Amino acid sequence: MSTSHYDTILTSLRDGVMTITMNRPERLNAWTYQMGAELQRAIERGNDDANVDVFVLTGAGRGFCAGADIKDLFKNQADAGDDGSNERPARDWVGLVREAKPIIAAVNGAAVGVGLTQILPCDYIMASPDAKFSARFVKMGVVPELASSYYLVARAGFGLANRMMLTGETLDAAEAQRIGLVDELVAEADGLLPRAIELAKQIGENPPGALGSVKALVTANMAEPDVKEVQRREMAALAEAYKSPEHHEAIAAFIEKRPPNFKNLG
Repeated sequence: MSTSHYDTILTSLRDGVMTITMNRPERLNAWTYQMGAELQRAIERGNDDANVDVFVLTGAGRGFCAGADIKDLFKNQADAGDDGSNERPARDWVGLVREAKPIIAAVNGAAVGVGLTQILPCDYIMASPDAKFSARFVKMGVVPELASSYYLVARAGFGLANRMMLTGETLDAAEAQRIGLVDELVAEADGLLPRAIELAKQIGENPPGALGSVKALVTANMAEPDVKEVQRREMAALAEAYKSPEHHEAIAAFIEKRPPNFKNLG
């Protein structure tokens, strides 16, 4: 197990799973620009670390992420009369998540505003019974961001996504799962992180190159209206996969009746 030092998040690495924990529990892990930058840095470092197979993103304490820290962000912006771009780190969170190694969001409490939108492009969203979800931007006189007007529709459907964004209502975990916002709801809060890590390990057993190609295909094809283009991308990726050391190792392992070893194949 290894750790790195950050001020607003915690990271740990065990058995190929990097757990990233938003760590401002006294503020329900309210998001700040520093937290956003540290989350980005942790994912970038994990992407560059051959020991990391999968990420799990969660929150410390009873909250997951209660949205942007209004006192630290919005009030200062309003008082300064600016658009909030000053001191904001240049980053593409959605692009980072979609290009990263697989990411599971393990939502342990309130996921509000950016606490919700930052996880929508993740590969899988799990929740405990204590989780709550709200795209309450309209109540603050602002609009959703991080491509959430796309990903929320993709997950929950046109009507229900509109309802969430136009009312700013809060959904409990069971309702979030019913509408498709949550992919998996665990029975007990204490079982959330173990289940997320279990699934992460199951994903991490697969060849990393193939995992990355699958993510790239999903990202490119999920909104592609031309089915022929979808198939063209798949066939191009398949042709590359056939030539990969990972594919050759998988075949050899099958023939030799042994577990495959996808590490350090080059």
